[in-house]
Amino acid sequence: MIERRKLLGLGLGVLGASAIGPMAAFAQAKLGISDPIADLLQHQSDLAEGMAEDELPAAVAAPIAAPVSQVRTASHAPRWLKLHNIHTQEKLEAVYFDKGEYVPDAVQALDRVLRDYRTGDVYSMHPELFDTLSALSQKTGSKSHFQVISGYRSPRTNAMLHERSGQVAKRSLHMDGKAMDVYLEDVALDRLRAAALDLGRGGVGYYPVSNFVHVDVGPVRRWVGS
Repeated sequence: MIERRKLLGLGLGVLGASAIGPMAAFAQAKLGISDPIADLLQHQSDLAEGMAEDELPAAVAAPIAAPVSQVRTASHAPRWLKLHNIHTQEKLEAVYFDKGEYVPDAVQALDRVLRDYRTGDVYSMHPELFDTLSALSQKTGSKSHFQVISGYRSPRTNAMLHERSGQVAKRSLHMDGKAMDVYLEDVALDRLRAAALDLGRGGVGYYPVSNFVHVDVGPVRRWVGS
């Protein structure tokens, strides 16, 4: 765990009382316990995960933006990200990019918050995913933390969910650290979706019933779930 003084020095603020990382025994136990609400959200976020851009009708195809590498070099200004894991109740506010570089300790702290909460497995999330969320925060003018429903999903968790329901995908971008399911408390869900589509980066899934937007750094595509 990074010391609080060091976190503050890096532009990181850990908010809330919960500690980072569940105990291993607790994580193992979670795998054997029915978790209907989380399973529904995971199930919804895995349905299809959209169509590739070239498979979409022209009328609904999302615009293709400049490569993220070009966007990244456009500015060396600090980039902030605020996350709240709704399962662990951890909150983190971090400057993860500064002076033209990703801040290693900040990125690692974000990865910890986005871990598979069932197993405790931590994975290196794709940094372009952080850039997408940071851009969404600026575009919507949000002052809130992104409420994270699903970040990284381990193969073990994904296999368990697939076994419980044949409709859960065997393979998901969540397993590669390239997708997140989120919402913002101070931004309407349809507005968040519109902002994500306007960015023209990766996939955007809209789930109005389950109340989240799926964003990823895969091919540009869009879809609607429930």
